[in-house]
Amino acid sequence: MLKRTYDWCINAADKPYALWIMAAVSFAESSFFPIPPDIMLLPMSLAQPKKAWWFATVCTIASVAGGVVGYAIGALLYDSVGHWLITIYGLSDKVETFRASYAEWGAVIILLKGLTPIPYKLVTITSGFAGYNIWLFILCSIVARGGRFFVVAVLLNRYGDVIRAELEKRLGTWVAIGAVVLVLGFYAAFKLV
Repeated sequence: MLKRTYDWCINAADKPYALWIMAAVSFAESSFFPIPPDIMLLPMSLAQPKKAWWFATVCTIASVAGGVVGYAIGALLYDSVGHWLITIYGLSDKVETFRASYAEWGAVIILLKGLTPIPYKLVTITSGFAGYNIWLFILCSIVARGGRFFVVAVLLNRYGDVIRAELEKRLGTWVAIGAVVLVLGFYAAFKLV
């Protein structure tokens, strides 16, 4: 089943709707969706390594746009939607601590958490709730999210064939490693936020 899903993702990378799905996942992940855009970015870049730069650009733009929506949820709807989303992740008791840290470390928090597997939506919602400067938030988001996606683009553009061969050879192992990294990201979010 894993191989079949992988093959579907690789084959779907050439379809015109694939870019829109990747953009939608990237947008949603920055504001409410728990699945990172890498699930689309990686197979699409593996299937078409020469387009990895374009895919990273689309992911960055969509992620920052979704981050602005997350920011708006925190700034305008925290008492209803924002608080509900934070409660789903079990972090409602830690939001005030996180919010207070923005006074001193806002840009560093956005940059570091935007590069890691820690759910970025927590940063976007809390940035809005904390009233962090929207323009500085957008700039830090472009740097952090762009940095994350363009590292993938560089690696897959340059070493795409080698990475694809290794991935296909040990697909189960790499998916397990990816799942562990994702779980560790959520764990770190719960412990560090």
